[in-house]
Amino acid sequence: MTRIIAGTAKGRRLQTPPGEHTRPTTDRVREALFSAVESWAGSLHGLRFLDLYAGSGAVGLEAWSRGAAGVTLVESDRATASLIEQNARTLGFADAEVHAMRVQPCLARVPQQRYDVVYSDPPYPLSETDLAEDLDLLTEWLAPDALVVVERSRRSPEPTWPTGARPILGDRSKRYGETVLWYGHAP
Repeated sequence: MTRIIAGTAKGRRLQTPPGEHTRPTTDRVREALFSAVESWAGSLHGLRFLDLYAGSGAVGLEAWSRGAAGVTLVESDRATASLIEQNARTLGFADAEVHAMRVQPCLARVPQQRYDVVYSDPPYPLSETDLAEDLDLLTEWLAPDALVVVERSRRSPEPTWPTGARPILGDRSKRYGETVLWYGHAP
């Protein structure tokens, strides 16, 4: 069961896609993620949040619940993107923007707005080259000093950050069992 941890929708359950193709971010990792984001920003109030490889939408919808001013979720599987929209409506977040498309073509478009926080949780088998391309394409989507967080397997190397990206939180990564969160500031 996946649920919203905090904020206006605290405790509300989310539908998750059936099967093993989606790996929902655990409550523990989401709590650590939002603790780090709130430590960095003070709060999510007024910030724009971009959730890439969104799966059930739990991370982006959690951001909305915690006060983000706007949330955009990108998920390539159309049925899963539809599930995100359903979860958003059920939580009262019908204004969440959901894109049913692959991440790279989405990021290749000109963004309508820039984002303060970006969370990218690609499938663990995604190549480091493809991830680096994602991160390079993000440059036009980032507000000044935006925070970029990448979730990867602990066996994966540090992502190749765009030129000029800086470490944050003293250490660029935090490990939670099999999961590692990598943190970087926008160039």
